[in-house]
Amino acid sequence: MPHSDFTIETLAAHLHLTPQQISRLADRDKLPGRKVGGQWRFSRADIHHWFERRIGISDEDGLVHVEGVLGRSVSSGDTFEVAVGELLLPDAIAVPLTARTQGSVVRAMVDLVTQTGMLWDPEKMTEAILAREHMHPTALENGVALLHPRRPMSSILGQPLIALGLMPSGIPFGGGRGMLTDVFFLICSVDDRGHLQNLARLSRVITVPGLLDALRAAPDAKAAHRIIAEADSDLSA
Repeated sequence: MPHSDFTIETLAAHLHLTPQQISRLADRDKLPGRKVGGQWRFSRADIHHWFERRIGISDEDGLVHVEGVLGRSVSSGDTFEVAVGELLLPDAIAVPLTARTQGSVVRAMVDLVTQTGMLWDPEKMTEAILAREHMHPTALENGVALLHPRRPMSSILGQPLIALGLMPSGIPFGGGRGMLTDVFFLICSVDDRGHLQNLARLSRVITVPGLLDALRAAPDAKAAHRIIAEADSDLSA
């Protein structure tokens, strides 16, 4: 068995469920797993993407639950909340973002992270994000794209962070059905749990009523950062 695989017991601890719940989900094909010698085994990468899809289809209550699951410490039961306003560095915000194609958007977003000094291999990050978009586009129906590589890239990042780019008008970004995207976030994480926490929290922030309208009207990076930080703070109040 690969060292990175979960067993029923270790996956139950990871997701704060019982082994019985994990077993039932696996038996009903609700979890991506396989049997080895009659025992369920779960690839960490497959579980990561299963949870990521769960985040993408969750409503507000579901996102709150996901945040709680991901933020709880297995040993203490304490909950750690991600602060999007702290992860979103002012130097990594572009208002406006000047790009017209999927490739140029990704490169421009990676450039924002690179100029913070926290990304050491922008070419590798760009390739990883484009590969993720090719596998499954991250554009949402509300005009937002939550860009990220398929797996966290701790070897080329100094710390987890988020970048933001706002375009004056939308462009096709792989969402289908004629959708246009004009708000781009780039989520850069150094571990799987941190990535899912950041994704879940940011997904909640962008559903705050009026937030996207305010972002689209933001005159500069400072205003955009304030809008995100205040919305994030309100969720924690």
